[in-house]
Amino acid sequence: MKILVVEDDPDILQLLTYTLQSAGFAVLTSQDGYEALNSVRLHHPELILLDLMIPGIDGFEVCRELKRSPETKSIPVIMLTAKGEEIDRIVGLELGADDYVVKPFSPRELLLRIRAILRRSIPETNLEVKHWENEGFRIDLEAHKVSIDGVEIPLTATEFKLLAELVRNRGKVQTRDQLLDKVWGYQFEGYARTVDTHVRRLRQKVAPYSEWVETVRGVGYRFRG
Repeated sequence: MKILVVEDDPDILQLLTYTLQSAGFAVLTSQDGYEALNSVRLHHPELILLDLMIPGIDGFEVCRELKRSPETKSIPVIMLTAKGEEIDRIVGLELGADDYVVKPFSPRELLLRIRAILRRSIPETNLEVKHWENEGFRIDLEAHKVSIDGVEIPLTATEFKLLAELVRNRGKVQTRDQLLDKVWGYQFEGYARTVDTHVRRLRQKVAPYSEWVETVRGVGYRFRG
C-alpha cells in the first residue's frame, strides 16, 4: 500500500519514511501543498499523512481540496499537528480529516492509527444487517452508501463506520470509549473529542435526520431512528 507523507521538516520526514517503510508500506513524499495535490492525482495513495504547516498552501487547504474532489475525497487523511493546538485539530476534523496525530508522536501509535484507518476503509462483507431504512433515510452497509430522500450523501470511511455502528446498536447507548474502540480501533486518553467532532459533522451531513443521533449527556451517543 502507498502512503503519501506531506511534511517539510527533513528530520520528521526521514523518521516517518523510515517508520512506514519498516512496516512494509511504500512511501511517497511531498514538502509543500501544491506538490502534495499533484502527487495524490498522479499516484492515488491509499492514505495521506498531512502536516498542517507546510509551504505553498497549508494542510487545511490541501485537505479541503482533496475532500472537495470526487476522485480524492475517499482517501483517508491523518493530520499531523503541533502539541497544544487543539483548535487546529478540530478544524482539520471538520474539513474531513479522518484522524490526527500530535507531535511529538510515537511511531507505534502512528502505525496503529494508520492500520486502523486502512482496515475501516475496506468494506465489511460479513454483516448481520445488510440494509437499513426508515422514512427517507437509507443505509446500504454492503455498498457503503447512505441516501436521504433518494439523494446519496457523501461520507468519509470514518463517518460511515461511525453511523453504521450507531445504527447496528440503535436504541442502545454507545459510550465514547466504545466508539473509539469499535470505529477507530484504539483507546487513548484525551481523544473523546475526536468522537464528538465526527458526530457533529455526521449530523450536518444527514440533516434533516440529525436528531436521530442523540447525545446522552455524560455517557455517549444513541441512534433512535
